[in-house]
Amino acid sequence: MPADPALPTWLTRVGVFDLETTGVDVESDRVVTAHVGVLDANGREIAARDWLADPGIPIPDGATAVHGITTEQARRAGRPVREVVAEVTAALRSLLDQGVPIVAYNASYDFSLLAHECVRHGIPPLVSPSPIIDPLVIDKAYDRYRRGKRTLEVVAAHYAVPLEGAHDASADAVAAGRVAQALARQFRLPQTLSELHTRQIGWARSQAESLTEYFISVGRLDPEDALDGTWPVRNS
Repeated sequence: MPADPALPTWLTRVGVFDLETTGVDVESDRVVTAHVGVLDANGREIAARDWLADPGIPIPDGATAVHGITTEQARRAGRPVREVVAEVTAALRSLLDQGVPIVAYNASYDFSLLAHECVRHGIPPLVSPSPIIDPLVIDKAYDRYRRGKRTLEVVAAHYAVPLEGAHDASADAVAAGRVAQALARQFRLPQTLSELHTRQIGWARSQAESLTEYFISVGRLDPEDALDGTWPVRNS
């Protein structure tokens, strides 16, 4: 059997990013916790920062059940959300300015919600952030017909990546980075970051179109509706 592809040089130092939030609507929901870190070639985190924000609105019980942060905790120990959004955005911008790719699982969710938070609080958002690596988009592209869910927990287990404390921003961010590295070892990804980024734009669009067709067929979407496949920041 052929040997697994070597890890591309551009995956030997990667940023990782994850948000936990008040809900799943990128336009109206808010940041609760955030993590930005850097992994080395062995998947070891060599730099990291965490944030806890007071989102300024109540945290629904359903969101608390996912990430464990209550409204009372956020109000007592969290920092003003505007400060957190500004610092997270600055940390990501700094990595991108250095040419360090940022891994985010389902990147269009995290980057879109962050962009809306920036606009809400008068902070310059990241415009067309690049290069971004989205293990969800890549996994769907290279193993399209695998059955089952594609949550981070499931996909991490599929690629033998440990994930303890799922839905903790730090744990999820690090696991996503390690899944990206596992994907690169299993599949022959594009040779350059710019090519990978460009291909993910097309893959995400095609995946959204396919899912739209399925949702319409089972009655979860009206025929005139469509999922936004814009990546890594949605149009809406």
